[in-house]
Amino acid sequence: MKTWILPALSCLMLFIACSTAGHTGFKIQRGVNISHWLSQSDRRGEARAAWFTEKDVAYLADLGFDHLRIPIDEEQMWDEDGNAQEEAFALLNQGLDWCTKYDLRAIVDLHILRSHYFNAEKIPLWTDPAAQEQFLDCWRDLSARLKNRPVDRIAYELMNEAVADDPEDWNRLLARAHAVIREQEPDRIIVIGSNRWQIPDTFDVLKVPENDSNILLSFHFYTPMPFTHYRAPWWRNGCEYEGPVRYPGRVVESKDLEGYPDPVVETVQQYNGVYNREVIEAALKKPIEKSRALGLPLYCGEWGSLPTTPEKDRLQWYTDVRSVLETNHIAWASWDYKGDFGIVEKGGGAPKEKLIEVLLKD
Repeated sequence: MKTWILPALSCLMLFIACSTAGHTGFKIQRGVNISHWLSQSDRRGEARAAWFTEKDVAYLADLGFDHLRIPIDEEQMWDEDGNAQEEAFALLNQGLDWCTKYDLRAIVDLHILRSHYFNAEKIPLWTDPAAQEQFLDCWRDLSARLKNRPVDRIAYELMNEAVADDPEDWNRLLARAHAVIREQEPDRIIVIGSNRWQIPDTFDVLKVPENDSNILLSFHFYTPMPFTHYRAPWWRNGCEYEGPVRYPGRVVESKDLEGYPDPVVETVQQYNGVYNREVIEAALKKPIEKSRALGLPLYCGEWGSLPTTPEKDRLQWYTDVRSVLETNHIAWASWDYKGDFGIVEKGGGAPKEKLIEVLLKD
C-alpha cells in the first residue's frame, strides 16, 4: 500500500509535493531532466563525457533539486546486435554514483528505442514481435546491471511517451516489461506513463499492473502547446505561427491567425483556448483520479515552456503549473537542464535566475 507523505507547511503556508512509492523509501519532490547526454545526441567520446559532469550534479543539488530524470536511448546503450556499449554504461553508472554522493535520487528513463520514437510517423514496436522482444531485452540487461543499486535511490521508467494507435498495445507491452523487471527486482520503483506522449487525457485507459505498490504513475505536461512550443521547429505546422501568444488568457487570438495557411491555423486552433491556473488543474483530473483510485503516487516527469514566449507570461505559466502540481502532492521534473527548455542558457550557459526562483523558491 503506497503511503502519501503529506508536506509540512512552510512559513508561507505553501504545500510541497512529495511522492513516496511502496515501502522502498524512494521519495522525490522536485527534479530536472538531464537531456541530450545519453539521449537525443550525436555526441560521443570526450564531448559526451563533458556534457554532464560531477560539477553539474553538485550544482543541481545545491540549487535544491532532489532527483534527476536521466533519459537514455537504445542506440547509445546497445549496438544493433544488442551488445552493450560499455562506454555509455560507464557514464551512466558514474552519473548514478554522483547522484549518491550529492544525495540525489535518479530515475533512469528508457527514452527512445530504434523501433519507437514518439514523433515518428511509423512505429515498428507495435507490429513487430522482434522489436518488442528487443525492448524487453533492454530491460533484462538494464535490470541485471543496476539491480544492486539501492531501491531507495534509483527508479526505472519503462519507456518515454509511448505512442500507440490502440492503447491496449501499450498496456500489453508495459505489463510484459513490468514482469521482466520483477523477475529480478521485486522492490524496484517502476515509473509507468500513459499512452500517446504521456498526456493526462489518456490516463483513463492506462492499465496498471495489479498488486504492486512499487509503481509511480507518470504524465507529461506541455499544455497549451501553442504557448509552450511556440516556434518549436519540430512542431509540424505549428512552428510556422509567429504571431503573438499569451498566458493567462486566450493563447492565440483568431485575428492573429489571419493570413496563415490552413494547416497552420488548424494545428494552432486544435490546441488553442483560454488557459489559467484553474484550467490547468482541471486538465489533470484523470491522472489525479487514477492515482487516488489505485493508491499510487503521481509524477509529472516532464513539463516546460520554450523561452521564445514573453518572459512575464512564461514565468506565470511555470508558477501556475508548479502550484497545481504541488497542491495536489505531485512530484515533478522540469524539462530540462541545459537544452531548449533549460534552466540555464542552452548548452550550459548562464543560469536563468528568474526561472530557477519560480521553480525552487518556497
